[in-house]
Amino acid sequence: MSKISSAESKKQPGWLKWLDKILQHGDRPWNTLLVAMALLALILIVMIGIMLWNESGQARALTGLKFLLPTNDANWDPVNDQFQAWPFIYGTLITSLVALALAVPMGLGIAIFLSELCPEWLRTPIGLLVELLAAIPSVVYGLWGIFVFLPTVVQPLGAFLGNTLGMIPGLDLLFGGSISDSGSSRLAAGLILAIMIVPTIAAVSRDVFLAIPSAQREASLALGATLWETISRVLLPYGLSGILGAVILGLGRALGETMAVTMVIGNSIEGTYSLLRPGYSMSSVIANEFAEAVSKIHSEVLIEVALILFVMTLILNAIARLLVWSVARRSPQEAR
Repeated sequence: MSKISSAESKKQPGWLKWLDKILQHGDRPWNTLLVAMALLALILIVMIGIMLWNESGQARALTGLKFLLPTNDANWDPVNDQFQAWPFIYGTLITSLVALALAVPMGLGIAIFLSELCPEWLRTPIGLLVELLAAIPSVVYGLWGIFVFLPTVVQPLGAFLGNTLGMIPGLDLLFGGSISDSGSSRLAAGLILAIMIVPTIAAVSRDVFLAIPSAQREASLALGATLWETISRVLLPYGLSGILGAVILGLGRALGETMAVTMVIGNSIEGTYSLLRPGYSMSSVIANEFAEAVSKIHSEVLIEVALILFVMTLILNAIARLLVWSVARRSPQEAR
């Protein structure tokens, strides 16, 4: 028997023998590989940050902190080396917030329907269609937005908001002014982003709900709770940390989305805060102007804008992760 096994081992390819030797050491090689991959991701993030910092040195020396400060005067004149990034920062933040405000309830509603209310025969087709939305290229969303969504939805909605909320003191800051005939505006960018991040939030939240043990549902129903009471008082609190993780993923895509936003936001440098006016986001101004920068300082300023976006994304994700951690730590105590 030993002769047969030794003969079979001699017939094994060299790579298979090498793999057998590695497997003899248990989990140590795989743990080492996982740690190396995690360190590689961390090193990559650090290298990107260092590159952006080094390549924007002259721009930081020229612009200083005033580059980031809010102002009502749009001051972006590459020919005369005058730059101000606040309109781009504001455009990125406001469009992402609009997208989250619309996408989170829609995504949660879809997730609850698919996991708790949808019939089995319908769950898979609808789930595939929702996930298919995430696979559509952003340029397709942009083209659809220009030719269909903006004239039929955004322009009438913007006109309605301007004529109603725009007349209320306080709200006129966000809804003042008139939307353009094309519909290109910060509102359009926020709505397009909402459509783009709904599949991410819905798919991840659905998986979170499906991972909740059935005993939680059965115990709630056995105590006399209705289905909606079970969803709102048991399932949502139980899966809150996972839902927040889904929102983080959606926020990350909203902050960094470039092509679709560039095609519908209007690409106009204005100092106004109105959602109904055209604007810029940080990613869209980089995409529009980097290839046609008029000077080296112009290129470095755009790299500085990329650095701001990079740091802002890291900070927002760190805050969100801390929130997830605090919720996850509190949930087991509340379950007791």
